[in-house]
Amino acid sequence: MTGIARKILIIDDEEMMRDTIAMMLEDGDFEIRGAADGNIGLRELETYRPDLVITDIIMPNKEGIETILEIRRKWPDLPIIAISGGGRTSNMDFLEAAKKFGANETLHKPFTVDEIVAAVCRLLGADVGPAVEGRY
Repeated sequence: MTGIARKILIIDDEEMMRDTIAMMLEDGDFEIRGAADGNIGLRELETYRPDLVITDIIMPNKEGIETILEIRRKWPDLPIIAISGGGRTSNMDFLEAAKKFGANETLHKPFTVDEIVAAVCRLLGADVGPAVEGRY
């Protein structure tokens, strides 16, 4: 991808996950910011104006479903990728609910570099480049 960098906001309470996703996308022409929960993420959206949001579902303070609903109210066309490992209550299908409430794509943790790159490319029409093998 050439030209102006596309902006991605990663909302996840685990700093290591935010950093890992940023690393997975480092071959693309992206500007990436992180937020530790939905409240912080929504504040970032006001000023950062990303082209794509990647949000975890299970987080403290403001969880992902509520964050997705608020994003949809204010920015109905903003692409969203919801991610989740299920947390302690894996019997509920959080990703199915995320899709129902407005996520464009969903990924179950752990996901591969190829999976996250493909989802970003589908939503942004971007060519991120060759992916590194592995699950994160």
